[in-house]
Amino acid sequence: MANISENAQDQSYNCQEKPNFLAKYELMACTIPRHKGLGFTPYCKYQNFWYPEHLLPVSLAMQDTFESRPSDVILATMAKSGTTWLKAIVFSIVNRYRYATALNNHPLLNSSPHDCFPFLHSIYEKNSQNNLESMPSPRLLAEHLPFSHLPTSIIDSGCKIVYLCRNPKDAFVSLRHYLDKMMPIGCEMTPFDESFDLFCEGVFPFGPFWDHMLEYWKESIKSPQKVLFLKYEDLKEDLVGNIERLGEFLGCPFSVDEVKRGVIEEIVKLCNIETMKNVKINKEGEHGKFVSFKNSAFFRKGGIGDWKEHITPDMAKRIDMIIEQKLHGSGLTF
Repeated sequence: MANISENAQDQSYNCQEKPNFLAKYELMACTIPRHKGLGFTPYCKYQNFWYPEHLLPVSLAMQDTFESRPSDVILATMAKSGTTWLKAIVFSIVNRYRYATALNNHPLLNSSPHDCFPFLHSIYEKNSQNNLESMPSPRLLAEHLPFSHLPTSIIDSGCKIVYLCRNPKDAFVSLRHYLDKMMPIGCEMTPFDESFDLFCEGVFPFGPFWDHMLEYWKESIKSPQKVLFLKYEDLKEDLVGNIERLGEFLGCPFSVDEVKRGVIEEIVKLCNIETMKNVKINKEGEHGKFVSFKNSAFFRKGGIGDWKEHITPDMAKRIDMIIEQKLHGSGLTF
């Protein structure tokens, strides 16, 4: 872990020692300068990546203490890249022998995908790490960390990592809508033009987005048996084919009989955005510890190209130039 001894500026944390597990990491986080973020919370630049202020201590704790198992499945994503959707899909694939997809008692029809497939940082925020030990294998855990910031145990364990990214223009617009829905009373959203400038400078949850994508892209080429790199747009274009691909990668391939019986199509139907939107807990339930907001904030249009309704042609050109420059020669394109 890098030395984090920079002088703090514009600190928001109470840096007094606290009698809890995260106290050590909250004190460490206090030494990182704060900067304006895309929403109501400041961001911290740690080892070249931007963290929302409240997620830095738990991320440091995860890096330091999380013990991975070889059987773990880690879902790594850029923010607002279809995380909720892919959580539901992977949960259905891995648990299809335990929960019949077509039955009304399926967990995804009664629980949020984020309860079935929790964020690792949420477990640490709640100081409920003991729950990790009691979780049956394979443990399904999600996170937004860059590959280079993953806990060492994840790298060493050989567990499977599924990575999902999205066209940055759509990801930016989706994040704006998401932050607006979770905005606390009395707080104001960063103006659109200003937040767009920040995004283009790399200020995005766990961004710069180009470095985040490139780290996982390069690792997927180096170790394809360990890291599966997916694009949101590819899932939308061929979900059936990508569900088959996920099954193979995760070590639970679909049998010929399952394919004939339409098991994959049942998963597609179960995880459809309209189906998930109408699940009671996804409409009425709440999420979050740092700030509480409706689960419905996780579900919007789920489409491709919505950025055209919000981003001007000049803005789009600016992002396209950044993507071309930053991803040049990597083989990764949008």
